[in-house]
Amino acid sequence: MRKKRQAGAGLSPKLMTGLVLLALVMVSINLRPAITTVAGVMNQVPGVLGLDPALLPLLGTLPVLAFGISGSIGPWLARRVGTGRAVSLALLVLAAALIIRATVPALLLPGTFLAGMAIMTASVLVPQIVKANRGSGWWTGLCTMGFGLGAALGAGLVQPLERAFGGNLSSALAVWAVPALLGAFLIHRSGGRPTAAPITAGTVTGGSATVTPLRRQRTAWAVTAFFGLQAMLYFAITSWLAVYLVSRGLAPAESAALLAWFSLAGLPASLLAPVLAGRPRILRIMAPGLGVSVALALLGVLMAPVGLQFLMVGILGIVQSAGFGLAMALVVIRSSGPQTAGKLSAMSQGLGFALASLGPLLAGLLHTWTGGWEVTFWALSAEAMVLAGAGYFAIRGPLVSVEQSNQAEQAAGKGSNPTLVP
Repeated sequence: MRKKRQAGAGLSPKLMTGLVLLALVMVSINLRPAITTVAGVMNQVPGVLGLDPALLPLLGTLPVLAFGISGSIGPWLARRVGTGRAVSLALLVLAAALIIRATVPALLLPGTFLAGMAIMTASVLVPQIVKANRGSGWWTGLCTMGFGLGAALGAGLVQPLERAFGGNLSSALAVWAVPALLGAFLIHRSGGRPTAAPITAGTVTGGSATVTPLRRQRTAWAVTAFFGLQAMLYFAITSWLAVYLVSRGLAPAESAALLAWFSLAGLPASLLAPVLAGRPRILRIMAPGLGVSVALALLGVLMAPVGLQFLMVGILGIVQSAGFGLAMALVVIRSSGPQTAGKLSAMSQGLGFALASLGPLLAGLLHTWTGGWEVTFWALSAEAMVLAGAGYFAIRGPLVSVEQSNQAEQAAGKGSNPTLVP
C-alpha cells in the first residue's frame, strides 16, 4: 500500500524522468514573475497601491534581500520533508504572498519580502535535483530558460492583464498565484516524498576523513561571486530598465514591452549556455567573456538612440541571460556530487543574492543623486568587468566537494528511477 501511494509509482523510468524535468521547468517559470510584474508597472505602484514613491527602490530591493536571508531554508526543509515537498511548500507560500501583497496594500512590502523568501527556498533546490538525477546541461538549460520565460511573461502580460481585468492592477498581480499553485502540484506529484537524510560534513563514512568546509574552498567562493555579481546586474536592470526607457521618451507600455523583450531575447542563450559550458574549451572563454559582453551591452543601451533600443535591449538580454545560465551550470559542473551541489547552491545563491540585493537599491540611489542615468550605467558596466574576473577564477580551481564518500551516490546510480533527493 505504501508503495502505491508514493509519487510516480507504476511509471516507467523514462516517463518519470520526463515528469521530473517538466516539474522543474514549471517551478523555474514561477520564480521570476513576482519581481518582473511589479517592475513592469513600477510607475503605477504609488498611485494604485498607495506606496510612498520614496520607497520604490526598497520595493525593488526587498525580494533580492529576502533571497540573501533565506538561502539556508531550502536545504533545511528538504532534509525534513524531502526535496519535492519542500519546493511544493515554497510555491504554496509564494501563491499566498502574491495574493496578499496585491489585495492588501498595507502588506505590499511584507508580501513582497515573503514572496522573495519562497522563491529562494525553491530556487536553491533546483541544481540539487538536477545533480541528483544526473541531468545534462540541457536540464540546467531548460530550467534557466524557465526563469527567463517566467520573467518575460511577468513583464509582458501584466499590463494586458490589467486591461483584461478592467484596469484593476491588483487582480493583474494576484493572478500569478495560479501558475504557482500548478507548479506546486506538479513538483509534488513528480516525486515529493521524504527520503533518507544526506551524509553531512563532519561525519565519517567508510573511514573517509572529514571534508573541507565550503567556506575554505576558493572555487566555492569564486562560484558564489560569479552568481552574486550576475544576479546583482540582473535585478538592477529589471528593476529600473523600464523607468530608464520612460525617461528616454518611450511610453510606459512600450517600456514594459522592452523589459519583456529583455527576457525573451535571452531565452535561447539561457538554454544553450549550460550546454556549451559542458565543453571545457568553450567554458574557458565563456566565463570571463560574458562579463565583458555585459559591460559593452550596458553601455550600448545607455548610448544608443531610442530607435535602436529594441536591438540593444535584446543584446543585453542575450548576454545577461547567458550569464545566469552559466551561473546555474557552474553550481552543477563545479560540484563533486548532489550533496555538494545542494550546499554550493545554498551558499552561492544565499550569499550571492545578499550581494545582489544591493543592485536595485544602489542603481536607484545613483540615479536619484545624479539626476540622470549615465553614472548608474557606467557603475553597472564596471561591475560586469569584475564579473569577468570571478568567472575566470570559478573555472580554474579544483572541484568543490563536501562528499564524504561516493558510495551512496554509486548505490543510487544502480537504480533506474529518478528521484528528488534532499
